[in-house]
Amino acid sequence: MTPTQSPEPAKASPSSSISESRPRTPGKKSPRKTETVDRLIEAAFTTLRTHGIAGTSARTVAATAQTNQGLIFYHFGSMEGLLAEACRRSTERRVMLYRDRFAEVSSLRQLLSVGREIHASEQAKGNVAVLAQLLAAGQTDPVLGEVTAQALNQWVAQIETVLERLLSESPLGEMVDAAGLSRAVAASFVGLELFEGVAPAEGALAIDALDQLGALVEVVEGLGPVGRQAMRMQVKRSQRRSS
Repeated sequence: MTPTQSPEPAKASPSSSISESRPRTPGKKSPRKTETVDRLIEAAFTTLRTHGIAGTSARTVAATAQTNQGLIFYHFGSMEGLLAEACRRSTERRVMLYRDRFAEVSSLRQLLSVGREIHASEQAKGNVAVLAQLLAAGQTDPVLGEVTAQALNQWVAQIETVLERLLSESPLGEMVDAAGLSRAVAASFVGLELFEGVAPAEGALAIDALDQLGALVEVVEGLGPVGRQAMRMQVKRSQRRSS
């Protein structure tokens, strides 16, 4: 069964009850409902990590959560709804966790260092594998495609804020578009995460190359007034030739 299929008739399980399946009065928050929702979201991530998107269904997620699969459709409407909420909630938590680290970044090289830190942490927790599965599913599922894009944009927003701050004090500021560069950096790390999953050595080389790029930017920023002016003129000539 794929995430888009309807569930088979649900069977009662020891961890679910008739009262839990009844619609609740709007506006009321039930601790048991919150616990069930949290358990289903965690089970969805666990199932994606272990079985991939092809093996993630209402049945497998409910089995992981040890609850009635009908509760997925009661709380989320569909499997896509569950995966979308799981992706949204997880991304918000991860971005919040690193917000202070982004705020402390004082150079492009340091931003890349934070990127490495995030990459290593997310890979160790299995979140890279989940991202790969959602990206793959999003190619053919518009719902998952949209929510995955929204999740990635949360990271892009953090990177763009840092780049705008750094470039405003850099000679590169008038030559580099922070919005475009932030998306390029985010896309690079997403691609590297997927690449490293199948070719770890090559992925590590690519990350080292990004670090070298950060060192090059530091050299450019260290140029004196004459050197900066010469660089601006050369960039403008290159832009005219390419236009």
